[in-house]
Amino acid sequence: MTTRRPQAPGSGTSIAPAPRTGRGPGARLLDLAITGAAARAAGPGGIRFTERQLYYETCRVLSPAATLLTRIPRTPGPPLRLPTFTRALEARGRETVEGLLPPVPSASPRPAATPDSSEPDVYAYGLPRLLVCQDRSIARMLLSNHVHLEAACPVLAAVDALPLAPRLVAALERAEGATVHVLHDASPEGIELPARIRAALGRVPGIRVASIGLVPRHAAALRLPTGRGPAPAPPHGPWPPALRPQEAAWLARGRFAQVAAVSPPRLVRTVLRLTRGPRPPRNSMWTELRGLRTTGFLTWPAS
Repeated sequence: MTTRRPQAPGSGTSIAPAPRTGRGPGARLLDLAITGAAARAAGPGGIRFTERQLYYETCRVLSPAATLLTRIPRTPGPPLRLPTFTRALEARGRETVEGLLPPVPSASPRPAATPDSSEPDVYAYGLPRLLVCQDRSIARMLLSNHVHLEAACPVLAAVDALPLAPRLVAALERAEGATVHVLHDASPEGIELPARIRAALGRVPGIRVASIGLVPRHAAALRLPTGRGPAPAPPHGPWPPALRPQEAAWLARGRFAQVAAVSPPRLVRTVLRLTRGPRPPRNSMWTELRGLRTTGFLTWPAS
């Protein structure tokens, strides 16, 4: 007895599945794109990055024209589906990507920068600045790249920081003019996060809550890949006054942009610049000559 092979509908010839001879050209191309994206994400300083950041960097490698037309504000859709990227990364092996951070567990303990009973003197003095991130993986990425040390600014995730610990609030109040910087996505939940933190602080004088982005116009200026979801529910309160009407309409359509879409080197530089504040001018020969002009050249100090 012989078995007949299945035939294609409408054809009189039999077909058989093609033998699998390894990965196809599309898979090899995607593997090369991931390799190039990892090198770009790490940058000259060997920055460590998350899987979602690697995904967005791979999207930029696959669509280089999106990064060349920087003078035209736009929020393009990602050229690569996230499940396709995840399958390619799993086939390659996450351990083969240098600089890639392991995924954050869904129920991980609080970061080391959070005050607890084992470190009673961490916030015994004034705390002039604090950074709260909406995305826990972004907070972990900044900590892994020692941003909290360079900026002298603790980095916390919102899910771990809220409600704010009383000792943390006391340290901020003690600094007299402290700032809580909030790093969030361009999404309804992200836009509302600074207001949630202000409400968590309560009537504590002398503490400023400042959003450092993202907002929709940042996503358009940086040409970040954006996503679209279902139309969100109306906000719990009014939008921030600085949010433009077209940005509110953009959010109402279900559009969003994630902080992870920002290039990791650029994200680290921007966070350091915004949390440290303006840096003092560097000394040079010209500044020293101007100083000599005002103090008098070849003059002795008064004894």
